[in-house]
Amino acid sequence: MSIQSFLFNQYAKWKLKDVPEAQREQMTELIAKDPELFKKIGEEIERRKKGGESEMKAAMEVMKKYRAELTVLMQK
Repeated sequence: MSIQSFLFNQYAKWKLKDVPEAQREQMTELIAKDPELFKKIGEEIERRKKGGESEMKAAMEVMKKYRAELTVLMQK
């Protein structure tokens, strides 16, 4: 395990402390598979929030946009 992945896992444990461990591990595995995709998703959500959308609406719309890529990633 690299230092970067260790730090990422520790951050995920802290940030997602209310999420069940199995789901948290699944999320961190997905992010580790394609960190650039999740960086792009996060940036787009932030841009929409700054434009006045609620966080929930922005996240839902962006996730719909990247549904195909996320589906492929989950099947790997």
